[in-house]
Amino acid sequence: MDEEKLMGDVTGFIKYSREDLHKQSIVERLKHWKEFYEPMPEENLRNQGARCMDCGVPFCQEGCPIGNIIPDWNDLVFRDRWREAIDRLHKTNNFPEFTGRICPAPCENSCVLGINAPPVTIKNIEVSIIEKAYQEGWVEPQPPKQRTRKTVAVIGSGPAGLACADQLNKLGHRVTVYEKNEVCGGLLVLGIPDFKLEKWVVERRLKRMEAEGVVFKTKVHVGVDISAKELRAKFDSIVLCGGAESPRDLPVEGRDLQGVYFAMDYLTQQNRINNGHKVSPGAWVTAKGKKVIVLGGGDTGSDCIGTANRQGAFSVVNFELLPRPPKERSQDNPWPNWALIERTSTSHEEGVQRDYAIMTKKLTGENGQLKKLHAVRLAFGPKDPVTGRSPMQEIAGSQFELEVDLLLLALGFLGPVKNGMIEELGVELDHRGNVKADKNKMTSIPGIFTAGDMTRGQSLVVWAIHEGRAAAQGTHNYLMKSVVSCS
Repeated sequence: MDEEKLMGDVTGFIKYSREDLHKQSIVERLKHWKEFYEPMPEENLRNQGARCMDCGVPFCQEGCPIGNIIPDWNDLVFRDRWREAIDRLHKTNNFPEFTGRICPAPCENSCVLGINAPPVTIKNIEVSIIEKAYQEGWVEPQPPKQRTRKTVAVIGSGPAGLACADQLNKLGHRVTVYEKNEVCGGLLVLGIPDFKLEKWVVERRLKRMEAEGVVFKTKVHVGVDISAKELRAKFDSIVLCGGAESPRDLPVEGRDLQGVYFAMDYLTQQNRINNGHKVSPGAWVTAKGKKVIVLGGGDTGSDCIGTANRQGAFSVVNFELLPRPPKERSQDNPWPNWALIERTSTSHEEGVQRDYAIMTKKLTGENGQLKKLHAVRLAFGPKDPVTGRSPMQEIAGSQFELEVDLLLLALGFLGPVKNGMIEELGVELDHRGNVKADKNKMTSIPGIFTAGDMTRGQSLVVWAIHEGRAAAQGTHNYLMKSVVSCS
């Protein structure tokens, strides 16, 4: 076999140990809202790229929702061919600067090396490639050389909407993105805290997209400020990328007490403050000096923990309804599937008391203000062979109460907001209440497509990018009435 076709260092996985990006100390990073990972020297990155094995079947690509050609750019980094690495990375990923920062890296869970050793640092290499490319001036606007006469409205500027708009624009269509908020970026800007993704990173990509011809319209709420029917008359096609914005509530006694907030409302307010927005003292939801409880053990709950600690919380407790995951893979969760194990985020590292199998029974307070959370511990039986779920029951005598000043509900989402645009369009919904789409991402109405959490349900940013790219391909095929590759 030609040496060029082999991985650069076929024994690299033996010679080099996994090295992650270094982080600021907890004491230092809690003093600010900025990202706290430190760049890695290029020599170290090349060594990390060398750990990528000549494994024959790259399961990492299967683990990656967008099918990143991971071994190729790992090898190119090892060979110091960074320009080729970013070209290869951009073939499958519109926004590696986003995924390289906030993706939980399912690819690393599927890394062949990860069977019996720490996997390759795929995520760290990815973000290093794109940042190197920006520094060298390789990420320049590239408007399409030819334009079609077709126009598309993309509703929603989160990762799905941006990926869809970017792909459609590259194919020559005229794309206008409508965003109801004052800034574009969706959850990338308003939902995810700055310490995970600084907003200049998103703005940098948006400016490039604008230079390539994408039009962004903010403060335009489709279904409120402008009717969906009006857009249908104006554009050749519409893509719905409005996300899953209906939060799951906590239907217990005392829910209406002051001090109980949805996690996304809490996170969005702090992001706006960090972006220079003024909030009156009475309207500011702050954890400063308070006893905080976060319900929900996912990424949103973790973001609340990091935010509360930066605001100066007196204490932070995190309750999860489900049982504590195992430290290592169980027998029914084999490689290369996503590892269902207990994970500790950087926010968890910064200070939180975590507890599992906890159900909130009621909330109590004084003079309308939240004071206590009343809960009970749960026991889970064997998994049902049909549903895969474990029945739960309350443990007798396990009731307890805990003082709380601020309760944040990070319990997930129940799909898109139905009133307004969706009701007006009359698109069909699936059994989960999401917008139903066919294999081409088209809704029940010809010419109207959908992507992201609005159709998939609450998911990862990398899945939203995949959805956006798929919707762009479906829209393009519909507009051109032919099958054309969208790569």
